Amino acid sequence: MTASQANRTLICGTRTLNLGAEPLIIGVLNVTPDSFSDGGRFDDREHAVRVAHEMAIDGAAIVDVGGESTRPGSDPVSAQEEMDRVLPVIESLVMGDDYNDPLPAPVSIDTKKPEVAREALVLGAQIVNDVSGVRDPGMVELLAEASGVPVIVMHMKGTPKDMQDEPWYDDVLEEVAGYLRDRAEALIDSGVSASRIVVDPGIGFGKRLEDNLALLKNIDALKHLGYPVLIGASRKNFLGLSLGREPDQRLAGSLAVAAHCWLEGVDLIRVHDVTETADLFKTLALVRDPNRV
Repeated sequence: MTASQANRTLICGTRTLNLGAEPLIIGVLNVTPDSFSDGGRFDDREHAVRVAHEMAIDGAAIVDVGGESTRPGSDPVSAQEEMDRVLPVIESLVMGDDYNDPLPAPVSIDTKKPEVAREALVLGAQIVNDVSGVRDPGMVELLAEASGVPVIVMHMKGTPKDMQDEPWYDDVLEEVAGYLRDRAEALIDSGVSASRIVVDPGIGFGKRLEDNLALLKNIDALKHLGYPVLIGASRKNFLGLSLGREPDQRLAGSLAVAAHCWLEGVDLIRVHDVTETADLFKTLALVRDPNRV
């Protein structure tokens, strides 16, 4: 059993997100000192909350808050350290604070630790984004209990510490799609509704340049699984290898991938540059249908 292709909504608590017209934008908010692209930029709570609100105003349908770097070679942090980073930000986003109203968009918690996800959900986070593909039995149990919480299931070969140590695939499409199908079916068998599952091929997570390009070229192989598809390619290293650019110089490459995703019918796209991506999608929509002006 998979989610029906006719089910074109994602229910996040009291909010319903409509899928299908164009990719929904997920804004990346890393409250870490060492993320590959924006490490240290948003580790001040007030600054992070302000940036999240700017993302929502500029077009982000979801804001994804992460407190542990998953850049290649990164070391894990303790659950307590991760919670110390993300929970104050999530609380301010969901409940509002002295300077801001509640965020007008669902908050996603980017974590592979069930204890972090649980506390984030208690504070009002509405989506779990698990880069490990929900490998931890504790996370499976939590999601089965958390009725109505969508989960993003991502493929990653290995761990962030070792994932780029000569990764190899005989058939990257078959292996990634098969893994995502198996993990989704395991979640369903554990009591998670198929309508709550989103799949992500994990661009840049244990992939060579050619693997990332093959996955992007063959998005239909992921769509055929029957679940909403998320692509997160923003500022990734494969763009650096392709273009010879540092992370903060990869906007053009990131937008090119976003345009490809728009044309291929991807459901959600996770980006650092929300304003530029939203402008891109608006322009593409106008070119396709000038009557929208």
